[in-house]
Amino acid sequence: MKITRRVLGKAAIGFAGAALLMQVPAMAQDRPAPFDKPGAVKIALVRYLSTGDFFQAYLSGVEAQAKALGVDLRVLDSRQDAALQADMVDQAIALGVQGIIIQHGLTESMKEAAQRAVDAGIKVVAFDVNLENPKIPQIEQSDRDLARLALEQAIKDNGEGWKAGYVYVAGIAPLDRRNETWVEFKKKYPGINEAAMFGTLDNPIANSVANQARSVLSANPDIKVMFAPFDEFAKGVKIAVDEAGLSQDIKIYSADISTSDIAAMREPDSAWAATAATNPAVVGQVSVRALAQLLAGEDPGQNVIVPPTLISQKDLIDKDIKNMEDLSAKLPQFAHADVAMPAWMPNPNAK
Repeated sequence: MKITRRVLGKAAIGFAGAALLMQVPAMAQDRPAPFDKPGAVKIALVRYLSTGDFFQAYLSGVEAQAKALGVDLRVLDSRQDAALQADMVDQAIALGVQGIIIQHGLTESMKEAAQRAVDAGIKVVAFDVNLENPKIPQIEQSDRDLARLALEQAIKDNGEGWKAGYVYVAGIAPLDRRNETWVEFKKKYPGINEAAMFGTLDNPIANSVANQARSVLSANPDIKVMFAPFDEFAKGVKIAVDEAGLSQDIKIYSADISTSDIAAMREPDSAWAATAATNPAVVGQVSVRALAQLLAGEDPGQNVIVPPTLISQKDLIDKDIKNMEDLSAKLPQFAHADVAMPAWMPNPNAK
């Protein structure tokens, strides 16, 4: 049987896209329309990237905020198939949703699909994909600040001159924004020597990056710093560094965080020195809240930015942080972002 994008799309609707019709919470009558009757509100999350802890946590945040609002959420997952993701926007339109969150993707494949949704009267927000559309708010992790915080820590730890390996894949909006900061830092600190640039998003990402990193380390044994501004990249670099027996000679600086990342950073003599991160679950919540504001006739702003936190290996050990729950409890700024949070909006984190 030939598996077409259309067949895959139908499967995605049948499995990942099953409706999550949540109980209507109390006090819905105090909210603006259409959230005074939230059970009638249908929204969709159309995903490009879903592999890895970050994306699982992001999805959990989307689901938690949708449940708090009481809306019907559909999840459509293209698994890094750009053409299928564009098709899934059309599928969401056909399902009759009032709002769509587009999570990651490629500008060239998603720009026209997003415009079709807007033309159909559907409200759209985008997380970490530039749809080049002034009617579509951009949800961002402040990617330039993520990179800046990690690189400032690298300078603090290693001085202003070192040989570096850099993991990067062009064309992905958050990575492109982080790359802008890397370029600026190299200009500001001419002692930073980029010995090698490499990277891939082939699944499984960490293992694919590890394969590349092995070759890079073999060719450049004097690399002292690896800048890997995505935690799946950092995991792959760490695999290669550990295998080469260089964990005490190289420091890894990254972006994003998860429980498995925390465990890897806490290992004895771990090369993973620091990461800068927002809570991916909170970013998922903010994505839903910004969309809800649009549906209620409110303006969340063109750029909805979730501020990041620097998390060092020393922080994790000194504060005995072992998982994401500990991180939220012991670094409260990580647990909630007061972003896209009008008075009527339910907080899924409220006890």
